[in-house]
Amino acid sequence: YIMSIPGGILADKFLGQKKSVILGAILLVIGHSVLAIEAMWAFYTGLGFIILGVGCLKPNISTMVGGLYKKGDVRRDKGFTIFYIGINIGAFLSGLVVGYVGEVHGWHYGFGLAGILMVLGLIQFLAGQKYLVHVGNYLGKSDKKEDREAYKKPLNKVEKDRIIVLLISFLLIIAFFAAFEQAGGLMNIYAREKTNRMLMGWQVPATWFQSLNSFFIITLGVGIAAYWAKRKLKGSEASSLYKMIIGLGITGIGFLFMSAAASEYDNTGASAMYWLVLAYLFHTIGELCLSPVSLSFVTKLAPAKYASIMMGIYFATTGLGNKAAGLLGESSSIFGEFKVFTGIAIFCVAFALLVFVFFKKLKALTHGAEDNETDLSAIQAEN
Repeated sequence: YIMSIPGGILADKFLGQKKSVILGAILLVIGHSVLAIEAMWAFYTGLGFIILGVGCLKPNISTMVGGLYKKGDVRRDKGFTIFYIGINIGAFLSGLVVGYVGEVHGWHYGFGLAGILMVLGLIQFLAGQKYLVHVGNYLGKSDKKEDREAYKKPLNKVEKDRIIVLLISFLLIIAFFAAFEQAGGLMNIYAREKTNRMLMGWQVPATWFQSLNSFFIITLGVGIAAYWAKRKLKGSEASSLYKMIIGLGITGIGFLFMSAAASEYDNTGASAMYWLVLAYLFHTIGELCLSPVSLSFVTKLAPAKYASIMMGIYFATTGLGNKAAGLLGESSSIFGEFKVFTGIAIFCVAFALLVFVFFKKLKALTHGAEDNETDLSAIQAEN
């Protein structure tokens, strides 16, 4: 995630987002291909290529999604939700396909298969370039004079204020991922060791709970994005900051179900599966209100010449959140699951309320970046 920062610099200063994405995809193909070799040197070398590839691809492909929509188009947030659903379809299938090949035939075959699928993804991206002619190009060599000049001008007060509010909003991102990423650590261990997973005489694999998040994103993503878009068009509060605050609060509430699960375990020696399902449901709703929206928010507020760099910083903050999640998970061995789950719930809700106190001031720093958004598809259809 931290490599997303130099990946963003590479795009903004030298290559543009499109070429950086292609470079990142090539590096990922090389990395997975090297991992298919059974040798310790190949393991570290392959991981090195993957780290570099993700650094080039992750911030720039996200920034390109924002470039598909014109300023003031309310569909931008929905577009990022569709993008987010695509990511989670890949995550859902990877556990089934690559995971199966790895477990049954050997992990090096699994890595090799991932490399092959990455090649197919790269081919598809290259084949679709006719739809991306004006997206992700290096502004320093743009055909438009205004783009080249804007790339050279120093930041004005509006742009500086927008960067400030972005950096403040990243605190919400750190808090969210510190909580949300318990799914891959503490909650996963809890599902395996302390949850009654018997269903009609059959034990549900603990790893299956990892798929709940992707399943809920795929099934609920479009509906939640449509709800916020309709709310925006009706004139109700639906700014990105507002949605991010709500998302963090909902995520915190989800941990109360885990507190209930831990309490049930302390009293009976096992907890029911439905606590985990409810927790993942609320966490996913919170994620859909916050994560794809925050990606869109970056593309709305970041100055064009720093678009990928700011996206890189965003992903670096998600990495900090992941690190904090690991430390929180480890603390359960000292304080116990009930205190950790309850503490996360209280912190998320309290922090969301704290940011909400300053909501109007923070929104003012955006200088109307999200004002007067409308569905430009309807206008285009009329013309």
